[in-house]
Amino acid sequence: MDIEISKEKAFAEGLLRFIDSSPTPFHAVREAKARLLSAGFRELRETAPWPVLRSREKYYVTRGGSSLIAFIVGEDILERTGFKIIGAHTDSPTLRLKPNALYDHHGCAQLGVEPYGGGVWRTWLDRDLAIAGRVVVRKDGKLFSRLVDLRDIGPIGSISGLAVHLQRDVNENGAINNQTDLPATIGLEGVELRDLYDLFAPGEEVISFCLSLCDTQLGTLAGMNEEFVRVGRLDNLDSVYQALSAIIDTKDPETTVVAAFWDHEEVGSASAQGAAGSFLGDALSRMYQMNGKGYFESIIARSFLISCDNAHAVLPNHSAKYEARHAPRIGGGPVIKYNANLRYATSDHSAAIFANLCDIARVEYQNYVNRSDMSCGSTIGSIVAPKVGILTVDVGTPQWAMHSIREQAGVNDIYAMYKVLKTFYSRGREVVEIFDE
Repeated sequence: MDIEISKEKAFAEGLLRFIDSSPTPFHAVREAKARLLSAGFRELRETAPWPVLRSREKYYVTRGGSSLIAFIVGEDILERTGFKIIGAHTDSPTLRLKPNALYDHHGCAQLGVEPYGGGVWRTWLDRDLAIAGRVVVRKDGKLFSRLVDLRDIGPIGSISGLAVHLQRDVNENGAINNQTDLPATIGLEGVELRDLYDLFAPGEEVISFCLSLCDTQLGTLAGMNEEFVRVGRLDNLDSVYQALSAIIDTKDPETTVVAAFWDHEEVGSASAQGAAGSFLGDALSRMYQMNGKGYFESIIARSFLISCDNAHAVLPNHSAKYEARHAPRIGGGPVIKYNANLRYATSDHSAAIFANLCDIARVEYQNYVNRSDMSCGSTIGSIVAPKVGILTVDVGTPQWAMHSIREQAGVNDIYAMYKVLKTFYSRGREVVEIFDE
């Protein structure tokens, strides 16, 4: 007998397929592009003129191969509605291969790596690892770029941890040295550089690459009632998938709606395709030039940004690390993130707007504040808000084990955030307005 799957579980399974197809930001953007094209979105290029943008038409543009902005032109004019924007990031902590990565050491062929972002590197030990990313080759004097995903050929490398017999205090003092403890072993000595290149560019001249180690284990539903998802890169491909699904599922919006996905958040966003770069501002300006009137600044002043990046759910074994009255739980719904020192961009006005959206979508929401004696991370929201001048709220799906090689979140929370984001896109200007008394 067929068992009907819930819409929450079906959405979570779609998320797992998206993440499994996206071992790097380059692959995440490729996957997003494929879904957008299937949904009738048209590709624009930064290097070419844009057409006049007409209402109900759908577009996307990419930068650097790892950042993407998609938008649907609203039926109402921009100066009356502004932009409704959801932002997320495509990157996650990983171990990047150094340019001269391959070397022999004590009878083994190893790859030198450099940590990208603030990963929990101990979780990378004793895992089956592969290589993925982007490579540039030269053919007939021309350069060509292509994506690489070697998970299909099976585990290539591993980072073995030291046995407890040789480090009796490993459970108390098991610090990781990024230079000496993280090189990956890919075989016994004698592996040549050409042997490695032949895995992804057989017989070709490799000029450069941006390659990372990645886990070969796929994502899964878990728990007694399959109420969890367990997979790597939930932070922040969860939010990318939620926003991507929301904009694809939005039909004929009144307001111009935008989904912006940036690379390099995990290392500060200070790049051409990062949130501190000009990508969003450039795209919004070109939308205005092709479809706007009046003053661009007044349109920005009417706009609203939801910065969507996962939040820390209270972990039962470590509950003392959380502020007691602001400890979101898995299963409790989307989280509004606050910080008095503006590490998050949330204000009283932007929080009220998101809370109201949750009420309209019939979704419970939670509040998160760090303990006052602990430092707070930051998101794209606190970078974009002052740069572009858009009222912004920082929110996220509650999750455990953030920045581990394998993270965990709740099936119902993942779908609940999607519902709120779709409500944001689908409703009119009124959902982002606050009136002075």
